[in-house]
Amino acid sequence: MKQLLQNIKTGETVVADVPVPRPGPGTALISTEVSLVSAGTERMIVAFAKQGLLGKAKSRPDLLREVLNKAQREGLLTTYEAAMNKLDQPMALGYSSAGTIIQTGAGLRGFRKGNRVACAGGGYAVHAEYAAIPQNLMVPIPDGVDFEQAAFTTVGAIAMQGFRLAQVQVGARVAVIGLGLLGLLACSIAKAAGCQTLGIDLDTTRVELAKQIGTDRAVTRGQALEAAEALSQGVDAVLICADTQSNDPIELAGEIARDRANVIVVGAVGLEVPRKPYFEKELNLVVSRSYGPGRYDPVYEEKAQDYPIGYVRWTENRNMSSFLDLVAQGKVDVSPLISHRIPISEGKQAYDLITGKEAYLGVLLTYTEKSRLGENRIPNLLAPTVRVKPGEILALGVLGAGNYALSTFLPVVKKTGDLAPVGIVSASGVSAHHAARKYGYGFAASEPGSLFTDPAINLIAILTRHNLHTPQILAAFAAGKHVYCEKPLAIDQEQLAQVTDALEKEDHPILMLGFNRRFAPLAKHLKTFIDKRQEPLYAHFRVNANMLPPEHWLIDPAVGGGRIIGEGCHFIDFLTFLVGENPLDVTTIGLPDEGKYNEDNIMITFRYPDGSLGTVSYLANGDKSYPKEYLEVFSGGRVAILHDWRKLELVTKGRRKVKRHWFHQDKGHQAAWQAFLDAVQGDLALPIPYDQMIGTTLASFAAVESLRNGETVQLTQN
Repeated sequence: MKQLLQNIKTGETVVADVPVPRPGPGTALISTEVSLVSAGTERMIVAFAKQGLLGKAKSRPDLLREVLNKAQREGLLTTYEAAMNKLDQPMALGYSSAGTIIQTGAGLRGFRKGNRVACAGGGYAVHAEYAAIPQNLMVPIPDGVDFEQAAFTTVGAIAMQGFRLAQVQVGARVAVIGLGLLGLLACSIAKAAGCQTLGIDLDTTRVELAKQIGTDRAVTRGQALEAAEALSQGVDAVLICADTQSNDPIELAGEIARDRANVIVVGAVGLEVPRKPYFEKELNLVVSRSYGPGRYDPVYEEKAQDYPIGYVRWTENRNMSSFLDLVAQGKVDVSPLISHRIPISEGKQAYDLITGKEAYLGVLLTYTEKSRLGENRIPNLLAPTVRVKPGEILALGVLGAGNYALSTFLPVVKKTGDLAPVGIVSASGVSAHHAARKYGYGFAASEPGSLFTDPAINLIAILTRHNLHTPQILAAFAAGKHVYCEKPLAIDQEQLAQVTDALEKEDHPILMLGFNRRFAPLAKHLKTFIDKRQEPLYAHFRVNANMLPPEHWLIDPAVGGGRIIGEGCHFIDFLTFLVGENPLDVTTIGLPDEGKYNEDNIMITFRYPDGSLGTVSYLANGDKSYPKEYLEVFSGGRVAILHDWRKLELVTKGRRKVKRHWFHQDKGHQAAWQAFLDAVQGDLALPIPYDQMIGTTLASFAAVESLRNGETVQLTQN
């Protein structure tokens, strides 16, 4: 299918052929008919992308500070590669569209195939022939409203939310500063609500258009004070819908507002508030957050958990429906606001338009000729032509093309070589398309079956979200393909039992788990150093994990498994690697979450069969600029200290040896991948014994159980 993408690194806007996205649970696959270009938001993104590195750094000093901190912690080369990779990832443009449901995902409520819907959301209602939309980000289109009108729904909901925050009643006087698309819709909504409306803009053409759509009075900036004064000494509410870095709109709002009026900032403007008018009139200033309650809440937007109408009357979804109702009743007419219609195949013209000097307003992208659904494997014509026969050579298929895949795994595979990169899959299709082009994979797709059923592929790399690891391992095994799976092995006992059963069968493919740290060069030196011990060891692994936002998928026990199971397993495995055996029992204590943390300020203690002790201190309450990982090992007159995978100190008999990586970290990713390839080719035994993979997973489950019940949990030795 065709989709508009923006490369943040190069500034290039392209219409690309990408796989059709896969509708997940609670979503619908939409055949897009019309999408609306947001002149403000999308122009800002394109303008940022077109800047050089220095310009980007100046415009986002917060991100520059993060990069500098990362360079200090992890080294220049590691940081540079990560930053360039992040910039190089394509961004899907668009967030307001309309179309028809052609397929529904499991659990979708209130919609069926054939429904006409208006869609919203960055990353969802994108400029593409097909889009996967969650339940709460789409609403039915009423009879009598066409797709072009419905494509304005998201921007209309933004204006609607701004108007609701103004808290005005019938007969109130409402001024709108900035008569672009958003401002003109705000004028129409206020008029439909029975308010007297005053529109203000620098552009006389926009002023005349405001009059045409029914605004009571529309004036240029120079006439604003006089016009407001004529409305009984000012206005009851001001909606600032302008898009400018200037502070003039916020100053003008203070001048034209009545005593104790509401000033609502809907657009992006300077916010240096002049104290005198806002103090003397006791004005109420509110910055509107997009299109209503629920926006930016993944529980609402992605999991379809609605807010009770008795407590939250107007959610983003209900604002969308309310706007469409006004259009259906003829109280809001968007037809005069349409200035351009551009086919998606020529979509780049839309961005030349909004970043150029030609006048525009409502720019619509149309989708009259669509790609067939059918087989959505998109061949990468830039990849070398390689015909791979089944079993001939190592041939790789990759599931998942997220940040870990793009920044770490795929570069490692490319450096290592010695295989054919056949195909790569991601649910959205866009990231798979980008990864295939960047790393030379033969095709991109959105369906995992494209890899499992391909007879040429004999290796599968699983880099998806954690809840998918077990089912995808089992599917790969059923297809007779060896598996390299990024941790964890499973997120609950049921999944672990399924994998364990599969590993007990004869002649199953090889499974390798991505516990890469045990393969790092400094880890090997450390292991050699302590293996000379004649007594138990004590090891303490401190992890400065940093706090994640509460909506992060890793925290969700049903998706990421939580931080202990989803990430803490890395450090549990490393202790097992050092001792050489699985732990006997696990005891976990932690700090109170206090509504802020998520069982991620904890200390886990492990006791091992040989008497060794290990602790993992996993902490989210530290500072992000401080190094992440620190390990101390004590045993038989020997001390080893590992500093965040850049320096290893080995101390014994009064002598100290230091090994360093000056410009980068090496956490063993490439060595782990090479060990897997060697095992598949029969040149090496299992890189990680299966009993240790299972033991580490059980220990992570036990750590959570111990934290919650306050007791030591005994583990059964395999």
